[in-house]
Amino acid sequence: MRALLTLLLATMAAEALADAPAIEKRGAVECDMVEVTPIVWHGTLLRFEYVRDNYKHNPVKQACFRFVSIATGAATEPFALGYHLGCAFAANDTMYVYGVKEWGANTIEAFWSTDLKTWQHGTALEVPKAKIFNTSVCRGPDGYVMAIEFGEPADWVGNGFTNLFAQSKDLLHWAMMPPQCVYTKERYSACPALRFLDGCYYMVYLEAYPGPHYMPHIVRSKDLEHWESSPLNPMMRPGPEDKQIANPKLSEEERKRIAEAKDINNSDLDFCEFGGKTILYYSWGNQQGNEFLAEAAYAGTESQFLKAWFPAK
Repeated sequence: MRALLTLLLATMAAEALADAPAIEKRGAVECDMVEVTPIVWHGTLLRFEYVRDNYKHNPVKQACFRFVSIATGAATEPFALGYHLGCAFAANDTMYVYGVKEWGANTIEAFWSTDLKTWQHGTALEVPKAKIFNTSVCRGPDGYVMAIEFGEPADWVGNGFTNLFAQSKDLLHWAMMPPQCVYTKERYSACPALRFLDGCYYMVYLEAYPGPHYMPHIVRSKDLEHWESSPLNPMMRPGPEDKQIANPKLSEEERKRIAEAKDINNSDLDFCEFGGKTILYYSWGNQQGNEFLAEAAYAGTESQFLKAWFPAK
């Protein structure tokens, strides 16, 4: 029965992908890099990186955040040493970064800078008894909204992980939204990437499949309570394209790791618009520590990309 269900889900996924927006997978760019945010800063495409302590090229040998130029590969000085699971958002000539002191912390910390060199720091949100992981921020119709991946408390998350939401007027002080603003307590739903477009929130998250396999889905909502799932889900699924080499600087040892790696997930998808295209980054690997960062692109604007997942009925 389980094998039949797995086959059915795989068939449905293949049929959906046949009609889905075309995502060009360009291949792997880093080993042991997972959570990143592509972002445009003063006309330059950057990749915000949460650098884990096991990343071979980590200059400080502990968890930290940094920005990397996509064009040149040049990196900023690491900051937020010891912090984890970051995301980045730019507004009003200021870069804001959010992260947690440890996986499953109950506090989200904010870092902000106008030059990516000097950083200020403060507490953005504290949620007693919570366990908080990934976050994502967008500009909403009345201020800003943050999607927050919760692991606890159990009565909030149901079947964790689950995404709840907070709001802010200034990107520094945040408050939780009502508990009915949630996606979803019914099953695993991790790794949010939140956007707002034409009166609708769009959220990419990670869905668990039998096997196990993990693939990104996209949903949308006008109120963060009632959600519509794209009929074209999943957005991507693991495949040989993940193992293409998109970074010529990868060593022979790293290329060997990539070639031999088990690939059961496309996760932690995030994206931005640059040069008329939608630039995407995602993780692939075994979901148990042997993970790789890859890049992809969609030949259209972010608006076109989001709307294409919800064809007119």
